[in-house]
Amino acid sequence: MDLRHLRSFATVARTGSFTAAAAELGFTQSAISQHVAALEADLGRRLLHRRPVRLTEAGTRLLTHAQHLLLRADVARQEILRRNAHRPATIAVTPLAAGDRLLGALGLVDLVEVVLGSADEAVSRLAAGTVDAAAVDGVTAPNGPLGVTEPGVLTRALIAETRLEVLLTADHPLATAGGVDLDSVRDARWIDAPDLRCDVPGAAAPTTTGRLRYRGTDLSLLARLVARGHGLALLPSGLAPETAGVARVPLVRPDVVHRTELLVPRGRADQLSALLAGVVAGEFTENLHE
Repeated sequence: MDLRHLRSFATVARTGSFTAAAAELGFTQSAISQHVAALEADLGRRLLHRRPVRLTEAGTRLLTHAQHLLLRADVARQEILRRNAHRPATIAVTPLAAGDRLLGALGLVDLVEVVLGSADEAVSRLAAGTVDAAAVDGVTAPNGPLGVTEPGVLTRALIAETRLEVLLTADHPLATAGGVDLDSVRDARWIDAPDLRCDVPGAAAPTTTGRLRYRGTDLSLLARLVARGHGLALLPSGLAPETAGVARVPLVRPDVVHRTELLVPRGRADQLSALLAGVVAGEFTENLHE
């Protein structure tokens, strides 16, 4: 399969528009249509319904493979281009990945900038070559790798695993409890904080309507919103600052942890050895959990 055709197909699927895909990739709309048609002819299956644009069953199956193939190709290209590049490093960091171990190690590398963004954005920047490493986080089962990229595409290493806690008002009935089962507070009012992305995988979203949505990453402000009674919040233990009127109760069920990983293109591991030595909780290992 032609990578140009795969990229055109994946971009149309993501944007939902041949016109938008053409503008993003620098082709004409006609060329994008030809790329998708050629891919469909090669596979003998229709991949996209045209009006409106939506994936077919075969297209849905192909999209996952296409995303992995394109990421591999982009990483390989950047690894070759950067092999002989000697310049200061940059690192992408997700909001909750900036723990003490990472922050303490930043001084070991000559960093141009730290780029804040989501895990998806961090992986995309690695593939595009605009950053040299990424510290990403998420909620997983204990010792379970983050699913931000296909195993083997990037070198990854564990930075830390931390238990989660529920932030609630100091006068809440569960404020003095030894632990909280997520199911017991499912119908409570929760603060929706999508930029932090600290959600339990597979858990149904809280059913309460009228939730406050916080579009930001300042944990002190989030804690103050909890103190004012706007809702509960779920965070890695000890990460939010001490706040008057807020109680912290450990999440005991389900059995999940907040995990932080460092992602590095294979060609940059040697150049970032000081950063790796400073942040990694255990031995730095190629293709961890592959």
